[in-house]
Amino acid sequence: MPAPLLHVIFENPVIPPNTGNAIRMCAGTGAHLHLVEPLGFDLSEKHLRRAGLDYHDLAEVTVHPTLNDCLDSIPESRIFAFATRASSFHTEITYQPGDALLFGTEPTGLTELALAHPRITKEVRIPMLSGRRSMNLSNCAAVGTYEAWRQLGFPGGN
Repeated sequence: MPAPLLHVIFENPVIPPNTGNAIRMCAGTGAHLHLVEPLGFDLSEKHLRRAGLDYHDLAEVTVHPTLNDCLDSIPESRIFAFATRASSFHTEITYQPGDALLFGTEPTGLTELALAHPRITKEVRIPMLSGRRSMNLSNCAAVGTYEAWRQLGFPGGN
């Protein structure tokens, strides 16, 4: 199997439908979804299966025991951490094949440990109106992934 163009990483996801939606989005873009334990659900939960519909067999999904294990599995990837505290927008990055987009748990976001990881290339954020706390995790992953895929020319897309 060829190397995925992009990687999407969820650190400790807890809401099954968000992960199911991400599975479907990754199936549609060819991104590899990495889930970092602990997961707040069982991968066989009906809400996860329902959100992912029949896309589970079309998406590459890997579960990792730790963030270090996850990042060790993609040693050449640049890691972009999506965080509301970041000053740069996700659209200001020039994405490259193999880049990884890292997202935190619902509702607290990335842990300080993850944000301090030496592999983090840059923290980025998705703009939104003032006074809003954050977007839904699967929506954030879709916004970030589709921007990166767009910049790369939508290879394989039609």
